[in-house]
Amino acid sequence: MDNDASDAASASASIARRLVTARRQAQALPEYPGMLPRTLDEGYACQDAAIALWGRPVVGWKVGRIPADWEAKLGEERLVGPVFEGAVQQPGTGSGGRFAVIPGGFAAVEAEFVFRLGADAPPDKTRYTTDEAAALVDVLLVGVELAGSPLPLINVLGPPIVVSDFGNNAGMILGAEIRDWRGRDEAALLCETFIDGVSVGLGSAASISGGLLSALAFALSRCASRGYPLKAGMLVTTGAATGIHDIVAGQRARVSFGEWGEILCETVAAVPVSGDTPA
Repeated sequence: MDNDASDAASASASIARRLVTARRQAQALPEYPGMLPRTLDEGYACQDAAIALWGRPVVGWKVGRIPADWEAKLGEERLVGPVFEGAVQQPGTGSGGRFAVIPGGFAAVEAEFVFRLGADAPPDKTRYTTDEAAALVDVLLVGVELAGSPLPLINVLGPPIVVSDFGNNAGMILGAEIRDWRGRDEAALLCETFIDGVSVGLGSAASISGGLLSALAFALSRCASRGYPLKAGMLVTTGAATGIHDIVAGQRARVSFGEWGEILCETVAAVPVSGDTPA
């Protein structure tokens, strides 16, 4: 490894340690802990280091849309972030999930349509069509992404920074299965998000650029190219169907998916979690 590559790896590792420590200690970071990543690859280098430090298996991936102005600069329309074991909730009918929010950090809820894979992706395949992606799907579920970070301005700072901190993900809540999803019009898969009883966003599966399978194909391709081929049972979110809705501790969210029911979520202030803090 040459000196420049070694310096870059060291910088990524340092940023990852500070981001992971902040999450574990439930402490906000008013400033980014290092030089801002300028490219998606620099952001993913931080993410890779943070995944290793987090020390839990990855059980899924969130997919997020990159804003058009950033897409022109970065050359990609989406980004991915890991979802870890222990961060997926599937409450029963009538009960809800819980979202631990870092005080002073960033938190939001997002209505999602979530794929669960029924087969392993070939480890050496790094490009997918939507039909190839569909062939790997077990089921499509409704869900809520819990977006969270110790960085209060994470979205303002831009997609490379979002990527660096686990894609601004803090987990997900799963709801009902959408049966016969391939035969349904995506525009008919409606959803609406409420915070404290007030509607804050309307949308549908058709709100996702290129459709749900385009998001899955991107995740399969991007993750495989980074050495993380997706496995059977993994979950993949497809994008914020009603928008990104900021939330603070003490508020309650409800996402209605029509005939597929609703998902409830209460927010509480995060507290430090047990476990080793990265050195």
